[in-house]
Amino acid sequence: MSQIETLGAEQTHSQRESRLDVEKIRKEFPILRQRPHGKPLVYLDNAATTQKPQSVIDAVASYYSEANSNIHRGVHYLSEKATNIYESARKRAQRFVNAPDSREIIFVRGTTEAINLVCSSYGGTHIGEGDEVIISHMEHHSNIVPWQMLCQRTGAILRVIPINEEGELRMDEFAKLLGPRTKFVSVVHVSNSLGTINPVKQIVEMAHAQGVPVLVDGAQSTPHMKIDVQDLGCDFYTCSGHKVFGPTGIGFLYGKSEHLDVMPPYHGGGDMIKYVSFDKTVYNELPYKFEAGTPNISGVAGLAAAFDFIDDIGHAAIEAHELELLRYGAEKIGAIDGLRLIGTAQHKASVISFVMDDIHSHDIGTFVDHEGVAIRVGHHCTQPVMQHFGVPATSRASFAFYNTRSEIDTLINALHKVIDIFRG
Repeated sequence: MSQIETLGAEQTHSQRESRLDVEKIRKEFPILRQRPHGKPLVYLDNAATTQKPQSVIDAVASYYSEANSNIHRGVHYLSEKATNIYESARKRAQRFVNAPDSREIIFVRGTTEAINLVCSSYGGTHIGEGDEVIISHMEHHSNIVPWQMLCQRTGAILRVIPINEEGELRMDEFAKLLGPRTKFVSVVHVSNSLGTINPVKQIVEMAHAQGVPVLVDGAQSTPHMKIDVQDLGCDFYTCSGHKVFGPTGIGFLYGKSEHLDVMPPYHGGGDMIKYVSFDKTVYNELPYKFEAGTPNISGVAGLAAAFDFIDDIGHAAIEAHELELLRYGAEKIGAIDGLRLIGTAQHKASVISFVMDDIHSHDIGTFVDHEGVAIRVGHHCTQPVMQHFGVPATSRASFAFYNTRSEIDTLINALHKVIDIFRG
């Protein structure tokens, strides 16, 4: 069975019955009305950041116009109102990933900060010289560099799960890497440059069998699928707000309380303390000991609104629609002469990366932009992936639930124009 046939066959009966009113959804996104270079905007760069519905924009504006104040510290009306918005959003995030306790939700700037927090706080106290940390070959730089920095500080060793030519993890090699020196595993749920959906539940089970905790980078998975951290069993899970139709500069880290309780604070400052003197400081309880200083309260308000928006649409309908876009796009784009798809895993989310034999990806991105089409070109902060496939960069189209088949057709027509220009 071909990759395209497999993708179609994997749709469940309930998913086939779930259909989105895409045109109605698109009306909720003001930015999609833009006409770059006089052409209708075709936004296919959702793996980089997603657009924001009016409800998210309104939530941010409403906070500043009706509730702007600092949280936790004031007894006046606005402070209590802002605190309620902030802590209600924490409970909303808890429900979004089915965390057992809202205390296990730590607000951060995004997945990058979440990984750095775990790496610095957990890694700095549990990982030492000669210990091993396992990541994968398809990680975003934000799940490579912090661990490299930790290894440089501590003398620990970084191990890497290899990938095959389809862009899938070599699970047999992962089993070989797990050993008595393994102290931590940190892997991406969905690859931003390949679209591969990794078997993270299996990874967690294998690691836990040897007493090794696991962090899952959920930046690319949370927009596309229902996440249940209790079902996955992972010790830490990350989410970036701007990837799930929320504001930039906000996200959260889920962590099991058994780990968070004993981890030292990541930043020092206001609100993460119970008592301060020049002799000693007593740190606050969860989750506040990891949230020093005035947080991004407006971003938290927008993030909660984004979760509401996604849940109102429904994950089953989102997955079915995006799977159909992926199937259609991979078939049509993959049929273009001289074009090669990069990342053909059996289990994929809505990312299509490709190269063209004699046309640089930056030229492709520049020319299709003049047709109103926004795609991403470059190494996508995954340079080891590019090195594995022997390419300097790829062009990447990534879909969300507001995209359509006709937009993919517009991209394909634009690619043919690029070919005509460069190949005559």
